[in-house]
Amino acid sequence: MAFLEFNDISKAYPGVQALSGVSFAVEKGAVHGLMGENGAGKSTLIRILSGDQSSDTGGIVINGEKQSYRSVRDAFDAGVVVIHQELQLVPELTVAENLWLGRFPGKAGVIDSRTLVETVGAKLQDIGIAVDPNAKVATLSIGERQMVEIAKAVMLDARVIALDEPTSSLSSRESEILFSLIEKLKANGTIILYVSHRLDEIFRLCDSLTVLRDGKLAAHHPDIKNTTRDQIISEMVGREISNIWGWRERPLGEVRLEVKNLSGPKLRTPVNFTVRKGEILGFFGLIGAGRSEMTRLLYGADHRQQGSVTIDGVAVAPDSPKAAITAGMVLCPEDRKFDGIIQGRSIEENIAISSRRHFSPFGILNPKKEASVAEQFIAKLRVRTPSRKQDIINLSGGNQQKVILGRWLSEQGVKVLVIDEPTRGIDVGAKSEIYEILYELAAGGMAIIVISSELPEVMGISDRMMVMCQGRVAADIPRSDFDERTILTAALPDKNLACTV
Repeated sequence: MAFLEFNDISKAYPGVQALSGVSFAVEKGAVHGLMGENGAGKSTLIRILSGDQSSDTGGIVINGEKQSYRSVRDAFDAGVVVIHQELQLVPELTVAENLWLGRFPGKAGVIDSRTLVETVGAKLQDIGIAVDPNAKVATLSIGERQMVEIAKAVMLDARVIALDEPTSSLSSRESEILFSLIEKLKANGTIILYVSHRLDEIFRLCDSLTVLRDGKLAAHHPDIKNTTRDQIISEMVGREISNIWGWRERPLGEVRLEVKNLSGPKLRTPVNFTVRKGEILGFFGLIGAGRSEMTRLLYGADHRQQGSVTIDGVAVAPDSPKAAITAGMVLCPEDRKFDGIIQGRSIEENIAISSRRHFSPFGILNPKKEASVAEQFIAKLRVRTPSRKQDIINLSGGNQQKVILGRWLSEQGVKVLVIDEPTRGIDVGAKSEIYEILYELAAGGMAIIVISSELPEVMGISDRMMVMCQGRVAADIPRSDFDERTILTAALPDKNLACTV
């Protein structure tokens, strides 16, 4: 019998019909997948489930009772917890304080700190999460913070838990802990609404599946065993995608970027490599391998202990992102929300902010030029938006990534593009569009570095690959020698070295 029901859910925003008549049901104790391209309506549906927003029509029924949320607190009281991809933790509080936030144990306004820590410690141990309850959240890795969010839902005894891209920042070990926890919750009768773009996880964990497309119900599969990967992809994008990577050979030019003896506090050995004009160089490694740390040193965001970076033979000054940009190197960072987009600002402002100095002398803004630049790259990169004035936070992850690319492409004289986790949290259709943009840029002579923790992605789009492990380069592999077993062997930590993964 259905325990959770979405009945005729519709929701519109100015210029956008986010959801239109969506209805489906989930049985008690089921892991139910929710898939769709970015912008399909998944996030809107989750916000309505969480009480963060209300629907224009329709409603939610839990265990036969129609819900009338006025706030997220009402959803909590109904047993619904949503764990968003953008984590909702207070960095300066401890793990224990975050898990008890809003309901601290104690009397007369005095918090019982001992009970607070002991209860959380016991719960974390019970569900297999090795995190110190006294540790400040700010000191935890992204993966550890994700696990704390999940622990919060467990402590609230939720009847329905929605997980939005839960493994996007987890290591393989942390993902396995999460999967075991999901099985425990399922056995206890908890409904898990599992939102993910990773089909292998959907088929491994889910009993049933709903696919959304353009705000409408594209398909509902009560038994996921009766469908296939290709069918789901077709339902998501409304077309066949036979080769998502779309790689093709292209002529490579002279060396454009040369890195010699690049060293920093989180690199075990100096890093050396070159990237030629028109080349896409992939960096792969497990979480903690040192890829992102190397990227920050390369871009000047962190202090180089030694080493040199040259673009077309000209040295790039160390420890200065501004110098890197001036020399023609730009970075699309791993964390789009905190390091990439400018929240609360329009798409137009997010695109034009880098290049406006070229057409705004003496700091006087040129609205017509900014509008023109924004419109140019919205069209060129196929950003899906009703208006350039739309707040960027309302865009899907794939479209946010396109806006960040547009910002840097509007910058004059870009020679090297560094893009960290280019398609994290992005759907299949948008991934193929991002890859096409990278191929077009490479064909124009740009040197591109792609950093990714998804091996199929790096193998699919790179001309050459460097594998990192424990803060060092473990292998440099040409495309002709790409082999999953060889690459993973190079990426796995050496038992004789201190493991940072």
